[in-house]
Amino acid sequence: MFVAFFHELKTAGVPVTLREYLTLMEAMEKDLAGRRVEDFYYLARTALVKDERNLDKFDRVFGHVFKGLELMSEPLSAEIPAEWLKKLAEKYLTEEEKKQIEAIGGLDKLLELLRQRMKEQKGRHQGGKKWIGTGGTSPFGAYGYNPEGVRIGQDESRNFRAVKVWDRRDFKDLDDQVELGTRNIKIALRRLRRFARTGAPEELDLDGTIKGSAHKGYLDILMRPERHNAVKVLLFFDIGGSMDWHVKATEELFSAARSEFKHMEHFYFHNCLYERVWKENRRRFEDTTPTWDVLHTYPHDYKVIFVGDASMSPYEVMAPGGSVEHFNEETGAMWMERVARTYPACVWLNPVAEKDWDYTQSIRIVRQLMGGRMYPLTLEGLDMAMRELVR
Repeated sequence: MFVAFFHELKTAGVPVTLREYLTLMEAMEKDLAGRRVEDFYYLARTALVKDERNLDKFDRVFGHVFKGLELMSEPLSAEIPAEWLKKLAEKYLTEEEKKQIEAIGGLDKLLELLRQRMKEQKGRHQGGKKWIGTGGTSPFGAYGYNPEGVRIGQDESRNFRAVKVWDRRDFKDLDDQVELGTRNIKIALRRLRRFARTGAPEELDLDGTIKGSAHKGYLDILMRPERHNAVKVLLFFDIGGSMDWHVKATEELFSAARSEFKHMEHFYFHNCLYERVWKENRRRFEDTTPTWDVLHTYPHDYKVIFVGDASMSPYEVMAPGGSVEHFNEETGAMWMERVARTYPACVWLNPVAEKDWDYTQSIRIVRQLMGGRMYPLTLEGLDMAMRELVR
């Protein structure tokens, strides 16, 4: 298994050497990783990855090679059967039971109820319908079901119904060096190309040299600036949550755009645009950029492309404080309208199949805010979006 892991890393483009592999094996012989997969993950990453730009590739390979092995931060207590805990934590209700659970009735009431529960609750609860716990039907907690609740202490979403997430979540940057599955994405993006010659004259002007030499009677070498794509692009990527299902398609688009546009800037947001965005997901809490600064830094002739599934609670778009991760004083809809006013050439690319858009209220809202300029993240959708941007 470890040899296969080593070869998979090399195939994925992680520059690991035999010396680093032997270092890992020596550490394993000395039992530095203990008996937990999580400890082995950190040990292997420390021994094999020397450049943080390769962390995402390492994580993908690790998840593929060791798929099926559980990651546990603490060993299970011996007196409690592991299978019993797993079944309880992964509890699913029947469709009939789900229909019996009603939403609390609004964001303000939900948060007020959470504050009350936190004051009253004295201990840990599991499988219930009232307290903050796990595996139940309470509006607060983890690994249960409620149509409209606050998620607390859960690694990832399962039912995608939470209107607030009471945890700090770490997202990963998109890989702009991914090998494209198809060159047609680049072809679609080339509709945005508008070439101009700017900068120092460093390229031989062959036609000008021939004409000038013929006219003057001697060799007259003429130079000209290199020809570049003059179009300027701003990319806003929704990251994390339900967008994890669409990472491959989004990375292919990012990689193609990086190669096609010389003047391109990108920023990340989560679910909906608010008062700040960021460039690196590992530093998204410490190093952010005010959205106002973006609007005032990049002129109105930039072409703006949003990439996201627009799948969220309607509160996140329409309500102050609706963000799942912080209290936003102004609504996401207000920030979207500001971007649309600042940049006339603005589109939204959605990786969700177009036939499913009408089933999600937030997609309908965002599409309306974009003036109908939402297109599917398909080759045909890309082509239509690029035509819209060059009007």
